[in-house]
Amino acid sequence: MFDLHRLRLLRELKHRGTLAAVATALSYAPSSVSQQLSQLEAEVGVPLLEPVGRRVRLTEQAEILVAHTEAVLERLERAEADIATSLTELTGTLRIASFQTAALALVPTALSLLRELHPHLRVHVTHMEPEKALPALQARDFDLVLAEEYPGNPNPRPAELEQEDLLEDPLHLALPKPAEDTDAPDTGGPATGGPNTSAPLAALRSLADHPWVMEPEGTAARHWAMTLCRNAGFEPDVRFETTDLLLHLRLVEQKHAAAFLPDLVWSVRAPTVTLQRLPRGQRTRRVFTVVRRGRSQHPAVLACRDALLRAAALRSDQG
Repeated sequence: MFDLHRLRLLRELKHRGTLAAVATALSYAPSSVSQQLSQLEAEVGVPLLEPVGRRVRLTEQAEILVAHTEAVLERLERAEADIATSLTELTGTLRIASFQTAALALVPTALSLLRELHPHLRVHVTHMEPEKALPALQARDFDLVLAEEYPGNPNPRPAELEQEDLLEDPLHLALPKPAEDTDAPDTGGPATGGPNTSAPLAALRSLADHPWVMEPEGTAARHWAMTLCRNAGFEPDVRFETTDLLLHLRLVEQKHAAAFLPDLVWSVRAPTVTLQRLPRGQRTRRVFTVVRRGRSQHPAVLACRDALLRAAALRSDQG
């Protein structure tokens, strides 16, 4: 019989990549992690790790063990969910990761609903972009992640994760308001009319020489935005990079840049910039929740997903 604790360390190494990362995540010394994995190798009777430069990677036999470990851990999470379901009161801790606009527009309302219905449930929320949050979910750092998917950029769908749609969030080309519509000085921003007065592709092409603000390289939002501009026939002049969409909005308001902004940026406030339609097929992003398969029926996860759906519905009604 293999030691489950050591099997979990091997699984952590697969998801986190290095012994140092495993040690940091679990508050162990790296030497302790290495020693435990050496003992697991002795139990199994075959090499589980092989050196690659200064790092190590899992052998074929280690990958087999990790696959079985995933199945065991999923079954244990289902057992935990069954126990929680059998109780009359929802307690414990629920760990959520959310990207910025969903955290601003949906999470506070959902938290209020959860507090009203389940006052003894402790909820931890971390602001984290999906590119980092989803691997952390697989590593069991979180119980639920709010994620996004942009048009033409489908996310990978690992078999051990389950997605549930939350809402479709409209996307817009965001431009500074004309000088007569704002107190901000005119610093040479692009001339714009009212919302949706220009053909979508023509509006994009007119900004070929204008500064842009976009999310950093490597994010799904940046890949989508760059593809959109390139399909319109130009390489955007990206002068500002940040995951903070409120900063995107501020830069547009002050006529420093153009941007692509989703409806969730404004929550229930009226837009403060000129919005124009994007080309057909590029006008909404998908917002959804993700959980591990074994965790999906846990009552805390079910309650959180329900609260988020209700928060999205309330926002839609207010809009």
